[in-house]
Amino acid sequence: MTLRKKTLLKVIILGDSGVGKTSLMQQFVNNKFLHQYKATIGADFLTKEITVDNKVVTLQIWDTAGQERFQSLGVAFYRGADCCVLCYDVTNEKSLNNLTSWKDEFLVQSNVANPQDFPFIIIGNKIDIEESRKIPSLSKKLNNITNQGFGGLNYPVFETSAKDSINVEAAFEVIAKMALQQEELNEVNGGDVSDDYNDAINIHLEGNGSGCAC
Repeated sequence: MTLRKKTLLKVIILGDSGVGKTSLMQQFVNNKFLHQYKATIGADFLTKEITVDNKVVTLQIWDTAGQERFQSLGVAFYRGADCCVLCYDVTNEKSLNNLTSWKDEFLVQSNVANPQDFPFIIIGNKIDIEESRKIPSLSKKLNNITNQGFGGLNYPVFETSAKDSINVEAAFEVIAKMALQQEELNEVNGGDVSDDYNDAINIHLEGNGSGCAC
């Protein structure tokens, strides 16, 4: 009897410190919100088994630190990614302005074969905060960033609240579909990123002692 190969989809969440990357991951995987903020050290990941287009896959979600001193770890963690989530805080204009830099850094360090075709998704988090509606110019600025910094590529955009679980499930459903398409494309092209997965996981375990965000 031939064992069916399990499909592992690697998703990277990038963005400035404090935009809610860990909270989004925890809400999606564990259906909980941590009210006390704790900065991620280096990187962390959680996994969740889901069904995408009638196919059972394991979504491995990497939550990376937004602090500059940890960005040198990017090579190990970014390699082998099937999708990249660019996250910003809808109440923080600077975090939106930095999305282009996060995207560029990911493409450099991940060394993806076809940067123009690699799947990105943009998430604006914290729409539950009343202040988020006091910055109407951010939507226009996001369009400008997409058209200029992202070369006019039309990436999916979601506004979410990790706290109130608004649009989190919907966003990750799209993320999973995009990641599966990328993984299937890698298989067609003969790509093998198993070593990259293992290297990144080993670094993570050595530094934290577990595979769960906390």
